[in-house]
This record gives sequence, C-alpha cells and structure tokens, in this order.
Amino acid sequence: MKKNNKKIDWRSICPISSSLDVLGDKWSLLIIRDLIIHESRTYSQFLESPEQIATNILASRLNLLSHLKLIERVNLKSASRNNAYQLTKGGEALKPIIKSLGKWAGEHLSEFNPNMLKINETL
Repeated sequence: MKKNNKKIDWRSICPISSSLDVLGDKWSLLIIRDLIIHESRTYSQFLESPEQIATNILASRLNLLSHLKLIERVNLKSASRNNAYQLTKGGEALKPIIKSLGKWAGEHLSEFNPNMLKINETL
C-alpha cells in the first residue's frame, strides 16, 4: 500500500481486502490496541511499547491512521512528538473487533504461547 499526497492505492475493491490493507499490518493494530487500553498515547509512549516499533514506521502508521480518521491528535497546536493521539469514532468502532481477535487468540493460540495474557487483563 502506498500513501502519496493522501491517496491510497487499494489492492482490491473487496472490503475485507481493504480493511487488511490498513489493519493487516501489525503496527497499525498495535497502535489501535494501545489507544484502546490507554485512551491516549504520545509518540514517545508508543516507542516504549514492548514490541519496539521503529520511529520511521511509527510516524508512517500514525500519519496513515490519522489520514483514514481512525485516530486523531489531541491538541493540533502542540508539537507532533509531544502530542497525544486518541481514537476517533471510526477507531472506537474497532474495539469489539480487536477484543474478539484477542479472545480468539486466547482460546486458540495460548497452548503455543503459554505466557500470553488473558484478554480481560488487557482490554
């Protein structure tokens, strides 16, 4: 997926494929997860996540998710690095999907990852 001048080159007209163009990337999902858990996060707080996202990828995903109106900056006048992000109405609509994904993983993947948290512990 390319993002040039706020235009996205979608791979398909299929809605599932289009959703995977955005959310199929693990970093986008983890940004959404962090905002569900913490309600707002700064750029620096995202960098502190145990998954260790690279700064260039974080900046790219924050721009994409903002462009798609899934997240927004809390204070538009504040510098980007110190500004917090939060979910928009569209991002909030992802909560049950993310929770269901976590529940599914807990039921079907926990035997392969015995240290996995239970979904009610995080979301």
